[in-house]
Amino acid sequence: MHREQLPELIRLARRVEQVHGERETCPHGLADHLTAMAQELESHMRKEELVLFPMIARGHGAMSGMPISVMRSEHEEHGQALQRLYALTDNITPPRDACTTWRALYTGLRAFRDDLMAHIHTENNILFERFAPADIH
Repeated sequence: MHREQLPELIRLARRVEQVHGERETCPHGLADHLTAMAQELESHMRKEELVLFPMIARGHGAMSGMPISVMRSEHEEHGQALQRLYALTDNITPPRDACTTWRALYTGLRAFRDDLMAHIHTENNILFERFAPADIH
């Protein structure tokens, strides 16, 4: 799951920025961006786990319109954060001469991206479609 991946990705990003900071291809600001994403994702998942999912589990799916609307909006923000990640990392493409740490970071970023996109797809197109009131689809 993506939230477990982030601390290691942040550590690797800090290392790459520290060691390769003078290089033009260095993803300057990546560690800070990942830290901000981690905070946003943690807040988002807390809302899901404490508000939305219990509401659905109790059979109150019809009352879930506002929480689902908020979650969808936050999913759009996560997509914007991924766009920033792509800009910082040349579409998650390491330089040809990247070190092992840099390559491991980008491999992890691709896995993180894939997990996050799968999570968003599952919620937006399966879970929310099933429980959202018709007027917020």
